[in-house]
Formats: sequence, structure tokens, C-alpha cells
Amino acid sequence: MSGSRLVALGHHQPERVLTNADLEQMVDTDDAWILQRTGISTRRIASETESVADMASEAGAKALAASGLAPSDIGQVIVATCSAKDRSPSIAAQVAARLSIPSPVCFDLNNACAGFCTALATADHTIRAGAARHALVIGAEKMSDLVDWTDRSSCILLGDGAGAAVISTADTPGIGPVTWGSDPSRGNAVRLVDEWQPRFAQEGQAVFRWATSELPAIATQACERAGIATTDLAGVVTHQANLRIIEAMTRKLKLSDTAVIGRDVVVSGNTSAASVPLALSKMVERGELPSGQPVLLFAFGGGLSWAGQVITTP
Repeated sequence: MSGSRLVALGHHQPERVLTNADLEQMVDTDDAWILQRTGISTRRIASETESVADMASEAGAKALAASGLAPSDIGQVIVATCSAKDRSPSIAAQVAARLSIPSPVCFDLNNACAGFCTALATADHTIRAGAARHALVIGAEKMSDLVDWTDRSSCILLGDGAGAAVISTADTPGIGPVTWGSDPSRGNAVRLVDEWQPRFAQEGQAVFRWATSELPAIATQACERAGIATTDLAGVVTHQANLRIIEAMTRKLKLSDTAVIGRDVVVSGNTSAASVPLALSKMVERGELPSGQPVLLFAFGGGLSWAGQVITTP
């Protein structure tokens, strides 16, 4: 079986910037409290008329244009999201229609914050099996629809946006074996509550302990399966949940001094399934991760679930 590789990236964020100062006017909080606990200074918030499909399509269009492929080349479209209100047609099908992709297999995938890395592995497996040659994988979220703006512990965290990747068949694989799994017994630690009007909720301390104590060893497994050491990584892009979690996790990975760590959470907030591709796309665009470099992607969240793989930058 052939492998696959990332050939292009793209991202999109809404125009509105919600600052910590803005939040001070909304709930009982302040900039110092937010920065100390989360590291977040701003987040992007979509307008009432901007949907998950809108953001996914914008990011997908940029990735497709950068790939040099025609829409007709794309055989699979996967959108990772947990915030989309649409059930059918799927967000993936809407993206395909907007981008004039004629006859792909389309579906949405909900693995919460681990969704993009899960979708990336699914597309990689599809290509390895010969069922498609090119795929468009997107993480897109409108988390602001799920925010309880009276809850100061959660409303400071979340933002909106989308990130996308085009992956293609390759003789030399550029997407390593996935490490994925879950701990369903602790699934309620991160959840959406209320059947008719979902709201984000989590057990913050429990998630922090889980992410910082158990996940570094699992992330290291993704490197081992790719046949490299963590010291070989040019960069690490974890789920942008919280800067304290990111820094605590990456300290335990024994990275080289030159490894670049994704910290997009500072300006974008937690964008769930969009956070990894959004951060990765920005880092590549800024030249922080040159082409051909090994980068660990690792995401985690509701479920409690995780997924990660080592990729080679396009």
C-alpha cells in the first residue's frame, strides 16, 4: 500500500476579536486571572450569520488552492467538528458543494478536540487502502454557540475558527502511524450538556491532571511508531486547550532546544477540533516549520479521547 503526505494547509478565523478586557465587562473576571490560569489573551468569535460550514469552506478553499489540485481530484472530504448544528447534509457535503468537488465521499466526524487528528488518520488509512488518492481534511468549530457566557470558568476559554489540510498519496509516507484511543469511564470530564441547547462544561482540574500526567507517554508512542525520537522533532502542535497544559505536556516530551511548540491558544483560544490544523497552518505560513520537517500532532479532549501522529510538513 502507498502512504500519504500533507501537501497543503489553510486556515480561517472570524474577524471579531474578543479580548480579556471585553470579558471583564461580561463576567466577574480580569486579565491577570485569565492569563494566570489559561494563558489566553484573545479569541476569535464568529458572527451570528457565520456558520461552521462557512469557516470550514474558507479554510478548505485555501488549502485546495495551495495544493495545486483541481476540485475533481479530491476523493474524500472529512470535517471534524463537535459544534455543527447541521446533521444532513453534513458540513463535509456542504463544503464539497461550495468548492465544486464533484463526487467525493463526505462525512463529519465528532471526536471532540481530538477530531482533526482522528480525521487525518482516517483519510491516511483511506489513501493507504487505495480508496482515494487525495483527501481534504478540515477541523472547524463555532464554539461560541456552546458557551455559557455567565460561567467565568469556561467562557474565557473558547473561540471559533477552522484549519484544513489536503493530503495525497505518496511513495514515501509523510503521515506516520496514528496513536489513538479513549478513556470512556471518564468521558463526562469534558462534555456538552442540555439536549436542546448544548453548553460546554468540563472538570478543569481533572482534565489538567489527566493531560499532564498520562498523555505525554502516549504522545511519545506516536514518535516511536514513526521511528523517531522526540529529540528529532522540529515541532509539536498539541490541542490548544490551555497554555499551562501545553507547556506542562511538552516539558515531559524531552524535546530538543530548537523544537518549535504551537502556542496559538494565546491569541485564538480553545477551538476544539480546529485548534491543531489552525495552529499548524499558521506556523507553516510564518516559516516557523520549513518544508520536510517532522512535527508531532497530538490532540485530546472530550471522550476522554486522544489521537496523534508524526507528520512531515508540506
